Amino acid sequence: MHALNRSDIIDDGRAVALAWRDGTVARFHAVWLRDNALDPETRAPSNGQRLITVLDIPADIRIAAARVEPNGDLWLRFAPGGKEATFPAGWLADRIYDAPHERTSGWIAPGLECWDRSLEGRLAQIAYADAVDDRAALCGWLAAVRRHGLAVMSGVPCEDGAVCRVAELFGHVRETNYGRLFDVRSEVDPVNLAYTNLGLQAHTDNPYRDPVPTLQLLACLQNSVEGGESILLDGFNAAARLRAEAPEAFALLTRHCARFEYAGAKGVRLRARRPLIELAPDGALVAVRFNSRSAAPFVDIPYEEMAAYYNAYRRFAEIIERPDMAIEFKMAPGDLVLFDNTRVLHARTAFSGAGARWLQGCYADKDGLLSTLDAFESEVGAARALE
Repeated sequence: MHALNRSDIIDDGRAVALAWRDGTVARFHAVWLRDNALDPETRAPSNGQRLITVLDIPADIRIAAARVEPNGDLWLRFAPGGKEATFPAGWLADRIYDAPHERTSGWIAPGLECWDRSLEGRLAQIAYADAVDDRAALCGWLAAVRRHGLAVMSGVPCEDGAVCRVAELFGHVRETNYGRLFDVRSEVDPVNLAYTNLGLQAHTDNPYRDPVPTLQLLACLQNSVEGGESILLDGFNAAARLRAEAPEAFALLTRHCARFEYAGAKGVRLRARRPLIELAPDGALVAVRFNSRSAAPFVDIPYEEMAAYYNAYRRFAEIIERPDMAIEFKMAPGDLVLFDNTRVLHARTAFSGAGARWLQGCYADKDGLLSTLDAFESEVGAARALE
């Protein structure tokens, strides 16, 4: 368990230097500590929401006194005002910001793991019955989605709407103009190429939405056709390869916005403007958007860079098509795949007109999945702390 053994006020009270018993050292600013105090005057006990604003903190806030409590936690008194606050040593250790921050463009955030074809033998799987009855097993499965961006399920009831019930195990269905759910099967006069028996290039769904659905679930109800294998690949891995092999191409695709459009029935007109590879301000990979069918004319790239941009676009597409990038499998009735639509590209091979292939899908969002997972992991951590 984390415990402090020393605290020193530094920088005329504008910060405190802490040392933990395990040798960890870090500094924290007075304004940061006051803003993040854990007392009921600062945080609502019911939900943890902050009850003060930055304007409630004196501009000249400083630490007037500091000491390590007998249990290893930190006690502080702020000035002006004399506000007192206590911080658990472990809570502070989990929130240290006094460290070199990664600024390299395209880095993968902690907890995420890039993958290629070798994931086929390690793909997280769970039975539907276990997901329903065993919360720990479900959350282990969801943790794989957080880490790799995808996981598979078997034994899902082959009935209308079952895919939505899976989404509701951890969050909420994201309804779109396609409805609460959508069917993926061949049609005579399809409104979307997904509803034909043609092969589909690897892509992310709905890049023309803002915000884009961040999770997609696809469940197989029927599949007796020849072909129609499902293909999945890690867009973050593709982006990382592009950065390593052609850094200027990577920079172009992150620096400029692409445009995506969709025109559907009943007056649906959807447009979005985002980079093909999106980075956070600190350089971390946030999202990949890749969908040739929905790409609108690129009008946000200067004339002098347009040819180079298309070369970069082509290079990225070539990496995505590499055989060693993707896993491929044929879904059987009762199978379901859940994947991060801002990271994982999906495709399928063409299939014959004989037989039937019927998938049913729905969208959801990562906030529900991550909330369920975080709540479970917090409960487990609290239980272990009591052991």
